[in-house]
Amino acid sequence: MSGIPHDHYEPKSGFEKWLHSRLPIVGLVYDTIMIPTPKNLNWWWIWGIVLAFCLVLQIVTGIILAMHYTPHISLAFASVEHIMRDVNGGYFIRYLHANGASLFFFAVYLHIFRGLYYGSYKAPREVTWIIGMIIYLCMMGTAFMGYVLPWGQMSFWGATVITGLFGAIPGIGPSIQEWLLGGPAVDNATLNRFFSLHYLLPFVIAALVALHIWAFHTTGNNNPTGVEVRRTSKEDAKKDTLPFWPYFVIKDLFALALVLLIFFAVVAFMPNYLGHPDNYIEANALATPAHIVPEWYFLPFYAILRAFTADVWVVMLVNWLTMGFIDAKFFGVIAMFGSIIVMVLAPWLDTSKMRSGMFRPAFKFWFWLLAIDFVVLTWVGAMPTDGIYPYISLIGATYWFAYFLVILPVLGRIEKTTLPPATIEDDFNAHYGPDAAERGL
Repeated sequence: MSGIPHDHYEPKSGFEKWLHSRLPIVGLVYDTIMIPTPKNLNWWWIWGIVLAFCLVLQIVTGIILAMHYTPHISLAFASVEHIMRDVNGGYFIRYLHANGASLFFFAVYLHIFRGLYYGSYKAPREVTWIIGMIIYLCMMGTAFMGYVLPWGQMSFWGATVITGLFGAIPGIGPSIQEWLLGGPAVDNATLNRFFSLHYLLPFVIAALVALHIWAFHTTGNNNPTGVEVRRTSKEDAKKDTLPFWPYFVIKDLFALALVLLIFFAVVAFMPNYLGHPDNYIEANALATPAHIVPEWYFLPFYAILRAFTADVWVVMLVNWLTMGFIDAKFFGVIAMFGSIIVMVLAPWLDTSKMRSGMFRPAFKFWFWLLAIDFVVLTWVGAMPTDGIYPYISLIGATYWFAYFLVILPVLGRIEKTTLPPATIEDDFNAHYGPDAAERGL
């Protein structure tokens, strides 16, 4: 499983030997839960178990909701109300599912930013990073299609706006849009397609998660220092690591319990806080909401989409250079998808030989500015498109691209880094003392 020297599963009883020679599933589970893990992992590494919980929660609650949901434009809204009012515990299952999506994205954003800060995307973990970003894209697609299913006003108009982005692609755009919708407009065919894909994609995500886990078990976990586990001998590796079970499993479960305490408080006392009231009005193609906004986890990229209007000089320049082929709408679509692509390319855009941001003083400033920028983009994405908000969106979008395309490549070549510890063991002992593992820390 891992390149780190460690003890592997050895079957003892006759049955274990018989099973292991035919289906080594026990050995696979053992090597997974006993994987040597850097002993200096901090609280930023708890979000993996939160994400695993969210995936299971969304699949289980989604299957239950699908038993009572009717994917037809005349019945979808009423079937959701039926779930809320008539199905035993239906309101609780639906609120778990809706707020579970928010927890899922909250955790994945912290997970991504942790990777960006500690350099988890750098060699030899580029494939792990790319698989993680593919999971994120699948999450976005699943969440978008799920938001359409209640068939409220914001569901209908959100689907109309977002699928309309594909229509902005010159030449093939209208055909792609019609293929996605199953017709010329958002209608029953659209709802059926989105329901089918919304049901299917979580299982694709589950398979990708298994691949993601396999990938980082092969290369080993990154850690706050970015220093690799010593692989010279099993004894040296044991000094840098602890088995995932029981040390990190117990700590992760404790962190999960704290997160779920807050999550269930939200579900119980403010389940609609993150939703939009217009979605409790049945979809009406003849009544456009005053302000169409997606769910909060799409807002940063929605802000980037809206930032590049026809009066922005770079849009005008590109429009002139392409002789009108790329207009403002298409430029916004390119910018929105490009803002995700630059994250995917982070392993090659970051030129620093130092993995962890802990030892990059200049990098810390620019990274935390990026984190603030992400929050600002989330906020401004929910604001109207007049007044000062378009300018804030443009500044935020500009910095987002500047960070990945300019700051990371340049900073890696000019900044002066500090010296990391020689080994993970040295870092752990410096923080907790040489007997910390024995004391349960």
